[in-house]
Amino acid sequence: MQQTLLPLPLLQVLASKKPLKKYRFVDLCAGIGTGRLGLEKAGFECVAYSEIDASATYLYEQLHAEKHPNQGDLTLISAEQLPSCDLLIAGFPCQTFSIVGKRKGLDDDRGQIIYHLVRLLKAKQIPYFILENVKGLVNLQQGAILKEIIATLEDAGYSVHYHVLNSLDYGVPQSRERIYFVGIRRDLEVQRFVFPSQHREIPCALKDCIIETDVSFILQENTPKYDTFLRYLQNKYNQGQYSLEELLRHDYLVLDTRQSDLRLYQDKVPTLRTGRHGILYVKDAQLRALSAKEAMRLQGFSESYIERLSDYANTDLLSKVGNAMSIPVIQALGEALMPIMQANETKRLESTNGN
Repeated sequence: MQQTLLPLPLLQVLASKKPLKKYRFVDLCAGIGTGRLGLEKAGFECVAYSEIDASATYLYEQLHAEKHPNQGDLTLISAEQLPSCDLLIAGFPCQTFSIVGKRKGLDDDRGQIIYHLVRLLKAKQIPYFILENVKGLVNLQQGAILKEIIATLEDAGYSVHYHVLNSLDYGVPQSRERIYFVGIRRDLEVQRFVFPSQHREIPCALKDCIIETDVSFILQENTPKYDTFLRYLQNKYNQGQYSLEELLRHDYLVLDTRQSDLRLYQDKVPTLRTGRHGILYVKDAQLRALSAKEAMRLQGFSESYIERLSDYANTDLLSKVGNAMSIPVIQALGEALMPIMQANETKRLESTNGN
């Protein structure tokens, strides 16, 4: 029986067990770049980014020591401006799809961003993409918006896979449900993409994230913040429901002070988001406000990256972190996509060497 021999260069690559190449990506609707961090941890290389918010851009540049110029307004980017790449990642604007917003969907200018992403995907013939948005997109207008987005991506030539994932299942103690889309260009003939399994075996405990030592985050008695919280406990929704003395007995109890009713979480925090600054927690029988540094840990930032932003204003940073992707979720998606990319690259090399 005749053996099929692989070309020598391909054999050498496979034997080395190293990536066939460094896969390149563009980071659009980048925010402060947590999607980028996740993909870089998975072995990818960023070659361009785009963000229109000035403070987010500043933070992005501080975090990444960015050498590439900001491509700016996504709606004005031409295909010629973007370098060649293997993957596009974008957390396209979620306000128009969120239950917190007015849920105008694609009728909102921000909802139109998806069409500009599709325009660039088609023009550059980018093989793969990862997109992220809020869970509320799933049922918006009885699922009609989701169907339209998927149809638009499919019409652009992609097989589209989507799933709602919770950051809590990927190593951080934050309950953050988001919908993720993974696209693979159909001509690559990949049968299916399997979303990464949960990573509960390597969790980061809440006690490892909320370690702020700055006493200014403690709600001291007889201060305006403390008095405001006491009044909150006595509003028409919470009155008679909670005892402050009892709440303070439980270390790592998280208190989500929404506009009306108080919600409690043990050993995890609710979804961080822009404008949500009302998360408190109990530690050493004291109430503490969640700091931006702690929020960064809850999104998967390492201490070295947190230190790069140590001098930035807490409130604004807290907002930007709340609008970011969870780093370990994107890392898991990148690691799940990498073998497919490598298999296609192997197939391409075989075809090239066969000719």
